[in-house]
Amino acid sequence: MLLLKSFFDPTGTFFWICGIVASLGLVLGYVPQAIQTIRTRKTDDIALPTFLMIGIGGIAFMLQGGMLGIFGEGFAIFWTNLITTICSVIIFGIKMYNDYFKKDKDKK
Repeated sequence: MLLLKSFFDPTGTFFWICGIVASLGLVLGYVPQAIQTIRTRKTDDIALPTFLMIGIGGIAFMLQGGMLGIFGEGFAIFWTNLITTICSVIIFGIKMYNDYFKKDKDKK
């Protein structure tokens, strides 16, 4: 029983490994979308509110990770959300450009 308790302890190795695996899953799932959007500049099928909310959520998680310590307990939370927030901002910017500024050029 003691072994199981220490295995699932929030300061233990299993807890840390779960955070790293979750971080890798999120980053490896998110970065390709940002790369594809940067390459093609196509954002017609992307919902603007989605990336706005993902960006806001990422900033909030970055703050939480920062409060836990960016090189300590909050390592995975902070760095994962920093990367995904940067990707969200890039996609959001391209989407804004395509939806609002590019339409003005097309009308002229």
